[in-house]
Amino acid sequence: MRFFLALARLIDGLNERVGRFTHWLILACVLISAGNAIARYGFSLSSNAFLEIQWYLYSIVFLGAAGYTLKHNAHVRIDLVSGRLSQRTQAWIDVFGALFMLLPVCAIIVWYGGSAFIESYRIGELSADAGGLARWPIKLVLPLAFLLLMLQGIAETIKRLAFLAGDAAQPEAPGREHAE
Repeated sequence: MRFFLALARLIDGLNERVGRFTHWLILACVLISAGNAIARYGFSLSSNAFLEIQWYLYSIVFLGAAGYTLKHNAHVRIDLVSGRLSQRTQAWIDVFGALFMLLPVCAIIVWYGGSAFIESYRIGELSADAGGLARWPIKLVLPLAFLLLMLQGIAETIKRLAFLAGDAAQPEAPGREHAE
């Protein structure tokens, strides 16, 4: 179990770094949005590339932070019911949810998102808008983000199974400690 817990810590570290990087992308989004608004309304200058880079960055922030959000147990949960259950039952629910819902959906999105990226890259897909950006780089974000989410789902499952085996403490979930 030590090997798997070490693997979970590595995945936690990876998603922590990616999540902290996305914090900086929010600043870039704000600066580009502000610069675009000033150029557009102050100087009557417009660029489809600047508009598109804004939604590219927003997409990277929201998709890229998914694994980070799961690591910090900040995804939506139904704590009204699960908060009244024992920690062991909560851990079993988390394991079941990861194995039968989260991980299969992530694997499907990684597979089909990867195929969409490969095809987009192969044809050199570009924006249909004049002066727009290449589409294939943003299409790479989808499978990568879901791969990170899938890895974090594996890490969370390892931690829950370690708890159930008595090898680790139950990972905390916000709101659960106040559900009593």
